[in-house]
Amino acid sequence: MSRRAVAQALLRSHGSTYAREAGIRLRDTPQPLYQLLLLALLLSAPIRAGVAVNTARALDEAGLRNPRRMTEATWQQRVDALGRGGYRRYDESTATRLGDGADLLIRRWHGDPRRMRAEADGDIEVLRRLLQDLPGIGPVGADIFLREAQAVWPEVAPYFDTKALRGAEQLGLGTDTAALTRLAGDAGPAALAAALVRASLDDDIVEELSPSGG
Repeated sequence: MSRRAVAQALLRSHGSTYAREAGIRLRDTPQPLYQLLLLALLLSAPIRAGVAVNTARALDEAGLRNPRRMTEATWQQRVDALGRGGYRRYDESTATRLGDGADLLIRRWHGDPRRMRAEADGDIEVLRRLLQDLPGIGPVGADIFLREAQAVWPEVAPYFDTKALRGAEQLGLGTDTAALTRLAGDAGPAALAAALVRASLDDDIVEELSPSGG
């Protein structure tokens, strides 16, 4: 298979972003961007991606979809919502981080992640550092957020984090971000990056789609 054929096959099978999988209709508005922050925090823990996605849905179902609602919820309500999503191993510490992070987002950025973007003024490394000021968002979480947010924040694109590039390398697609963006085509780099992350986590995908495999 050619690189383009590999990329297109990967996109067809695994090209849904994690935000879409979690039911987040990502737009450049405060609520879905906040929900993406929550998803990035959940995905950055050493836990199965499916559990993190289910937990993001559980937080939404509990009404914890904006910073104000998160701060108004009790710690136990946050723990319970995390537990319903299956996030039990980290539920207590994460419940604390969710409350502290929402409070900081309100105090420093008026509850609007777009203000972080404005503060960074187009400097992606500055934006990446600002994201890490939020409790529970480390380098991995910041990468996850930016990887998905590039779909609505064009200045972030192309953003292929370490896991995405590892998947690209395993599939023989190379690690040149400009070339990967061309391979993404109309699907866009966010979709390809998510698919590449899935490949990096699943040897069966690599075996099936790599030029030398299947």
